[in-house]
Amino acid sequence: MKAWSGVGEAYESSYASLCEGTADALVGAIGRGQGRSLLDVGAGTGRLAARFAAAGWSVTAGEPEATMRLVAERLYPGLEVVDMELPELPVADRAYDCVVANFVLNHVADPRAAATELLRVSAQVSAATIWSSSPSWFWVDVCQRAGLPSVAGERLAPHLDFDRTRDGFAQMLTEAGWPSVTTIPLEWTWRADPAALWTSAEGGVAAAGLFYRQQGPVDRERFRRAFDDLCAATAVDALVALPHTAVLAVSRRR
Repeated sequence: MKAWSGVGEAYESSYASLCEGTADALVGAIGRGQGRSLLDVGAGTGRLAARFAAAGWSVTAGEPEATMRLVAERLYPGLEVVDMELPELPVADRAYDCVVANFVLNHVADPRAAATELLRVSAQVSAATIWSSSPSWFWVDVCQRAGLPSVAGERLAPHLDFDRTRDGFAQMLTEAGWPSVTTIPLEWTWRADPAALWTSAEGGVAAAGLFYRQQGPVDRERFRRAFDDLCAATAVDALVALPHTAVLAVSRRR
């Protein structure tokens, strides 16, 4: 959790809207709820959970980070927000009709153990997404322009990791016990306000935010100038168009 501790407000002002880009595909894949129960694991600031609720699901938003929960409770006062964290969810077997984890399995220490736990608490449908092209590519470009070492997220040990591709994701989930895994590639362009992007870095969100906070004053200034230059070079109508790719996986119990 160290890349996400204390960043609820900064995350909501920046990457929350990017991660919400999977919402239509997820709702389309799992269907409308018609009152059935759904657990959103790693719910962040609650945007996706609120979308599921609007689609007729009875939603519980499970989120381990306290500032994320505070933002979710403020923005969605009718949403049930609960403190829980993989790989051990305080939930009975098959307690929810559907369980969803949006960009969670690419952050956990043991993806297969976490995926097995998601399946354990799901009675009917399990769904998850991962990045196939990490959002950190933008910050790698910033670092190159600044003459700084590239932003790099932590890598798992080889025996725990998996290929961040459509086939690699399906194989990992199958190894974790998910039956009949269907995968869908996702592509969309996040049109980001540069101010929101900078909020993520300055606010310590994810690998880029941790990297920025670890720099001294001189390198922070170099990083900021490179960021401003890149945004100025790529912005259209004051927004930066950032293409992203992900994989959505869905499994239904027989």
